Amino acid sequence: MKRIIAAGAALALLLPAAATLAQQPAKGKDAPPKAAATTPAAGAASTGKTVYPQGQFDLLLKERLAQGQAQDTPALRNAIREELNTRELLAREARRQGLDKTPDMKTQIDLAGQTVLVRAYVADWIQKNPVPESELKSEYEKIKSQIGDKEYKVRHVLVEKEDEAKEVIAELQKGAKFEDLAKARSKDPGSKDKGGDLDWNAPASFVKPFGDAMMKTPKGKFTPQPVQTQFGWHVILVEDERPAKVPSFDEVKPQLQQRLQAQWLDKYFKDLRSKAGV
Repeated sequence: MKRIIAAGAALALLLPAAATLAQQPAKGKDAPPKAAATTPAAGAASTGKTVYPQGQFDLLLKERLAQGQAQDTPALRNAIREELNTRELLAREARRQGLDKTPDMKTQIDLAGQTVLVRAYVADWIQKNPVPESELKSEYEKIKSQIGDKEYKVRHVLVEKEDEAKEVIAELQKGAKFEDLAKARSKDPGSKDKGGDLDWNAPASFVKPFGDAMMKTPKGKFTPQPVQTQFGWHVILVEDERPAKVPSFDEVKPQLQQRLQAQWLDKYFKDLRSKAGV
């Protein structure tokens, strides 16, 4: 059965981290361009001249180190140096053949430059517009209230028609095992083979009619009447209940920041489009 995600149990919501593309100028005394281009990067193995601007090396090294998958070693610096030399030589060959002058290539270059600029702007906007702590706590309390103070361990049988659900209830009243009926009759592929087992969940994890019926059913009992949702008709067995395990504010704060920041960005994008009449 398709369920509404419990906000407190799964708050990993989507905002890819904006790439930080701040570039620091190389330090040191000014040198003629030719001399700078033929000086190997510090710490790199000296295997010949360089044909790229030093700023490209500095930026690429910074990005590789920021990824946390590499350390600043002579081997890394030499690998970056060889990569940039190769890229620059290939780019020169491409320009020599006039590939940079074709309409499609000009468009691709423009789009690539635009992507870098947009990422930098979004990162700067996020830094200048952090979500206030008060809003994060307010969102946390809202989610916490939706979760409630109890969790329930339930099973269910999902069928297409009300009459089928009533037949399941009648068989249960005659002593049939819930697990057996779920395996034989349930239409829910996610729980059917497990005897209808949905494990522990808060009511807010499910669509409202299901969650409401779950809360009203005593522990150890099944719903006396079929429960209708957009997925069909359910017979629900409440096997057990316990106090809800709600994560603390500090535990979910990073996910809340991502969630609300994504909402803020979405609103900002819509405002930009509206002002531009698009």
